[in-house]
Amino acid sequence: MLAAASAQMASAPFQTPSRVGRAASGLAPLLESIRQRLDVDFATLRLLDDDRLVLAGSAGAPPPALENEARFSSRALIAPLVVPDTALDARFSDHRTIRFYAGIPLVTAEGATIGLLSLFDHSPRPLKLAARLAVLAANAMRPVDEPPSQQRLIATLRGQLADQARLIHEQADALDHSRLIFERAAATARIGVWECDLATEELTWTDGVYDMFELPRGSSVDRATTLQCYAPASLALLQKLRAQAVAQGIGFTLDAEITTHKGNRRWMRLTTSVETANGVATRLFGMKQDITEEKILADRTRYLAEFDVMTGLANRSRFQSRLADPAQAIGALLLVDLDGFKSINDTFGHALGDECLKETALRLEAVGIEAELVARIGGDEFAVLLGPQTDCATAEALAGKIVEILGRPVTRGDQILQLGASVGIARATPEVSPDQLFKQADTALYAAKAAGRKTFRLFSPA
Repeated sequence: MLAAASAQMASAPFQTPSRVGRAASGLAPLLESIRQRLDVDFATLRLLDDDRLVLAGSAGAPPPALENEARFSSRALIAPLVVPDTALDARFSDHRTIRFYAGIPLVTAEGATIGLLSLFDHSPRPLKLAARLAVLAANAMRPVDEPPSQQRLIATLRGQLADQARLIHEQADALDHSRLIFERAAATARIGVWECDLATEELTWTDGVYDMFELPRGSSVDRATTLQCYAPASLALLQKLRAQAVAQGIGFTLDAEITTHKGNRRWMRLTTSVETANGVATRLFGMKQDITEEKILADRTRYLAEFDVMTGLANRSRFQSRLADPAQAIGALLLVDLDGFKSINDTFGHALGDECLKETALRLEAVGIEAELVARIGGDEFAVLLGPQTDCATAEALAGKIVEILGRPVTRGDQILQLGASVGIARATPEVSPDQLFKQADTALYAAKAAGRKTFRLFSPA
């Protein structure tokens, strides 16, 4: 019977009753009194008449497009249904004219459904308010100067509304518990939920988003001010992805850098979904998660994987990746080996030896400022990659500067340490593979050492 009544509602939500209408003709003033006391925009009472739900009474001005009322009522006929905010409920999110709905089925002591009380409003309402509405509605239905049949009907409605109010209270308590768990989990994961109405650009944030931007919880926020917090690169990418999402109705995820209202730099992961109506985007919503610690850890991990901790130069792994990258051309490779480093280590210890390596790195970066990459590839071995426009004269000139600058004394405290450097140069050509280029530079380096050190040599097949 309920399935038939539910199906009937979908096809004819506003049928005018005959027998039921005559029996309940006095309910309209009562519903108007209830509507005013509960401060809702519209209220309806439907009763079962020959296995059909028919409109027994209504009060208030029906919202536009209320012909879709069946989408709410057909669900509420089976069990109490409360929709605190239709914009947040995927089942009704495109029903913008009704923001709050409470449907309370009326059931006899024997379990038979006899009708349905529905409450509508243009504004969203808290879930527990629906329970209070049901209680007030029950209290309002007091037999007054009505015929006995009407008094019995009202008494039945009062009893059923009170029972349904208890059920709604239980639902509200369960939802509050679930919300509390979610809020605690969200706080632990540093997650906040947000939404933006595209018609008004109005923002709605949960506490987690306010905390992320270091703003007072519940304070007024607007999109223009919020966008000022984004770093320029993140803002440009956000605007691009947002425009695509609105145009195509497809969400996106973005890791963005922001500066909070207290001046702290943070990273957040922005997840965006799109709500559409008739193919047109109407609302954006999603989550924002603080990933600052994750970003710092990732940057630290990448740094350790690609850079030499002592000198701050690129390490051997990054050097080899850059050398073998076919998308980035190379003009020449210089291999640099320190002369006399072992004796400094043996004489003065590793602490001063490390100081020499740090000073070498600083000097190489200074003299090789135009280089594509400067790397430490071994204990006292360094490499300099030059761009594709580099000719032999430029490479040799740089090698000469390296020999000269690394030959200057290194002073640490009262110690004056004397180092030197030998440099091997290999020119890159299309026929030479990265491995061959490295071997050629290494061969030239040994030629420089064989020539007496503190000099450079250009690789030649001869």
